[in-house]
Amino acid sequence: MALATDTQGRYSVSPDGQFLFDSDEDADRGPDFAAIRGSAEFGALRRRFRRFVFPMTALFMGWYLAFVLLAAYDHPFMAIQVSGLINVGMLLGLAQFVSTVVIMLVYTRYARLRLDPALEAVRASSGESS
Repeated sequence: MALATDTQGRYSVSPDGQFLFDSDEDADRGPDFAAIRGSAEFGALRRRFRRFVFPMTALFMGWYLAFVLLAAYDHPFMAIQVSGLINVGMLLGLAQFVSTVVIMLVYTRYARLRLDPALEAVRASSGESS
């Protein structure tokens, strides 16, 4: 059984070629995902999302890899005592958690200011309400 789509993006799962939504009444039901995906507004939304996520992911992964490599190969540096039983390794380990929370807060602000308005533009252009 092959899965095929018609020109309106509807799916066919039956061998006789009947689409899941064949009536005109059902064809207007729901958003036209193919049209949304091809719209300029959706492209702008994806670019804005990627402009934040890819660099932030690379930055965090680099920071995490640096921490792991320091922990694995630079024991004298990680063992430097900062205060009492607190050493550099413990501070850098805790900084991993702090940086995760900071990234989450920065992303939340970015999404509210940059992504949410672009999402509303996509919804408006597709005729869908929020």
